[in-house]
Amino acid sequence: MDLTAFRRWRRGLLGLVAAAVLVPTAFTAAQAQSGNAITLLADIQEANANTGIITARGNVRIRYPAQAIFATSAQAQYYSRERRIVLTGDVNIQQEANQIKAEVVTYLIDEGRFVAEPLPNQQVESTYVVPAGTAQPGAAAPAQETIPIPAPPADLPAELGPIEAPGE
Repeated sequence: MDLTAFRRWRRGLLGLVAAAVLVPTAFTAAQAQSGNAITLLADIQEANANTGIITARGNVRIRYPAQAIFATSAQAQYYSRERRIVLTGDVNIQQEANQIKAEVVTYLIDEGRFVAEPLPNQQVESTYVVPAGTAQPGAAAPAQETIPIPAPPADLPAELGPIEAPGE
């Protein structure tokens, strides 16, 4: 068996091992059939059945079509018990037209929330597309309604003094 064929065979075997751990701990068969599957591709994958952690290294790609999420990174760890994925190393995530670029991104699956961290002395870069129908930058703000100040009661104690409207 040549080296390329061996690598393909090993990737397939590791994919089966990862699936054997991933499916029982994270998804039911019904969820997988309904499109909630998260696909993890990488040069190397390791699955630990005791901890429920799957580690992927090298050219990591994640596809989560149910949430329109596609991600790449150098490494990813899936914590099946906590239902979170931590991507590290040149992370690039796309969700529809939105994008996040960072050094480390944690995706909390149940919350649908990303937490992104940059390298020291750098920043996270995010691009968000504003949906149509939302106010555009520079558009006139809606006029605010003026709320009249009510007249003070007639029996107001004299020691309180007069009530003045703002700007008087």
